[in-house]
Amino acid sequence: MTAVLMRATAFVAIILMGYLLKRAGFFQAKDFYLISRVVIKITLPAAIVSNFSKITMDRSLLGMCVIGLLCNFVTIGIGYLSNISRSGDSKAFAMLNMSGYNVGNFTMPFVQSFLSPVGFAATSLFDAGNSIMCTGLTYSLASMAAGAEEQPSFGKVMKKLFSSVPFDCYMIMTVLGLLKIKLPGIMVSFADTAGAANAFLALLMLGIGFEIRMDREKIKRIIEILVLRYAIALTMAVGFYFFAPFNLEIRQTLAIVALGPVAGISPAFTAELKGDIEMASAVNSLSILISIVAITAALLILL
Repeated sequence: MTAVLMRATAFVAIILMGYLLKRAGFFQAKDFYLISRVVIKITLPAAIVSNFSKITMDRSLLGMCVIGLLCNFVTIGIGYLSNISRSGDSKAFAMLNMSGYNVGNFTMPFVQSFLSPVGFAATSLFDAGNSIMCTGLTYSLASMAAGAEEQPSFGKVMKKLFSSVPFDCYMIMTVLGLLKIKLPGIMVSFADTAGAANAFLALLMLGIGFEIRMDREKIKRIIEILVLRYAIALTMAVGFYFFAPFNLEIRQTLAIVALGPVAGISPAFTAELKGDIEMASAVNSLSILISIVAITAALLILL
């Protein structure tokens, strides 16, 4: 228990450090995008390669991709239904900002630090299914709900999906694992070194990007979305832990992943639909705070 609390406190301290350094002028808002590119294109892919290289791929883990998809469909559907009597824009906003999981930049550092490579692999495969939704399909569904004139084509969605370096790594390492093909030692050693920096940079990035700007008139709407999102998350976490047909380690992993914050790309897609970016950013930032508490509590209970 002490180890979990100390590590969680360290995570919060790194996020706080990034935020305070930004406020002090050491970091600029634009630095968020630089570190984000380093995480997405270098350290996270390296962490994926490193952890996948340490496990024997079990075909049953492929079910995590399907679970990642289904969890998104559940939150999208509830987001739509809970706003059925509201405008198309309100439906689209809830669908975008109540769904998705910020796995790579948030949950992954927790999993990487507290769970074994098997748990990391399960999280990665969950994120592969999650990424299919977050990088295009959720936006497509939300744009239809909003009544947008132009709909993203299947080709554009697939191009965007496979241009994601982490997603490509998930797919490549999964195929290599199923075929029992091992990477050269020098590649694994490089991945081990670069991947070790992923947790720190991902958390520092969250601190630099952290910002909450709330209009009083929007507080009720923000609270409504977050309460519903985390009611769903808690229900899923309990269901996964007690009823999922997997071994204990996988059930623990799913319970923790379910408590993660909403997808980090949601504010960007909200902007694409001419939605309320300020409110989307507030939902995203607050979900990070809630998930820090929720996942820390889950780790204390489950481990």
